[in-house]
Amino acid sequence: MLVGTRAERVYLAKGSTDLRKSIDGLAALVKEGFDLDPFSSSYFVFCNRKRDK
Repeated sequence: MLVGTRAERVYLAKGSTDLRKSIDGLAALVKEGFDLDPFSSSYFVFCNRKRDK
């Protein structure tokens, strides 16, 4: 849980994402796949295939 932080926007990744990727892999996905800055004051939400994580 993130406490004391504010996000300007929340982005939900459509479909499933391989959550075995490191934080660097997910940041690269945000940067290259969505053309967004992974270090912005936004939240990026990913889920696995079963959608339980």
